[in-house]
Amino acid sequence: MSYLKYFIITGTSRGLGESIVKQILDKDHTLFCISRKQNNELKELAFEKGINLYYFSCDLQKSEEIEKVMERIFSSIDFSNAEGIYLVNNAGIIDPIKPIGKASPKELAENIHVNLLAPMLLSSYFIRHTGTFATKKVIVNVSSGAAKRARHGWTAYSSSKAGIDMFTKSVGFEQETVENPVTMISFSPGVMDTEMQEIIRKTNKEDFTEVEQFIEYNEKGILRSPEFVAGVILDLIFNKELINGHIYDIKSFV
Repeated sequence: MSYLKYFIITGTSRGLGESIVKQILDKDHTLFCISRKQNNELKELAFEKGINLYYFSCDLQKSEEIEKVMERIFSSIDFSNAEGIYLVNNAGIIDPIKPIGKASPKELAENIHVNLLAPMLLSSYFIRHTGTFATKKVIVNVSSGAAKRARHGWTAYSSSKAGIDMFTKSVGFEQETVENPVTMISFSPGVMDTEMQEIIRKTNKEDFTEVEQFIEYNEKGILRSPEFVAGVILDLIFNKELINGHIYDIKSFV
């Protein structure tokens, strides 16, 4: 019997999520991609290589959609041949970039829902559905340096990422007493050359006082590529002994 690794990855339409998928397109891997927009390039690459890649269109602001998608995914996994099951909570939004008094209730709710509540729900379903299986089980929450450092205008984003780090620590602690534990980690990728950075650079200075610093990051070529960051994350989860509940930072690996 051939053993397979199963991957559930959010935010695969571009950026880091897309790069992770490209680097794990392998005949012994089955991939479940979750994003609002489907990535046709990934679908074509998988088809050409004969790799099982399934796309699920899902709005992570809607809890009921998350539940339906996870039910469909776990009904497709053959646990008898699962060498490992991985969930990468990568999807995230930076908006609203503005001081808290200027942000609308809708903007704040969207940010917290996508950045914090959705990963909590996805992880909860993952843990529930894999509880009786002793295979390797890993959840990676993509965090940010903003979780530890306050920036003017980033209040919603920083708060949601600080929340995801505490969620990671809490779940790691809970899993210590479980018979078949899931390993959950957070990973802070640093500044990456993604669409999120483009949004940051277009922000008004009165809403984000450090905007010029981020424009400079781009001009000086300081931004890391999503491909590089994806490689670091995958090397970590495949080849290193993970500490449950730990907050990893890319600065420790470069």
